[in-house]
Amino acid sequence: MDISKPTISVEYCPKCNWMLRAAYMAQEILSTFTEDIHGVLLIPSEIAGKYAISIDQQPIFDRKEMGRFPEIKELKQLIRDHINPDKDLGHSEKK
Repeated sequence: MDISKPTISVEYCPKCNWMLRAAYMAQEILSTFTEDIHGVLLIPSEIAGKYAISIDQQPIFDRKEMGRFPEIKELKQLIRDHINPDKDLGHSEKK
């Protein structure tokens, strides 16, 4: 277990029923960045409407700021840019 690798957190509003969305994104992150991350942490938020993603507590996406949820392709690119800029994302890179 390498805790020097980053941990990605997905904080979601359980009252908005966003747990499945958060779990889906966690699955996508884990399958893409298996060797690059320590893990993905799902955090039920006490703040209504919250959906935010961070890497080692550094925010990379906030639904309220952006006015939308991240697309999976966009999220993978944001994570890649922070943790392994040279990583090829395959089909997620293509337009």
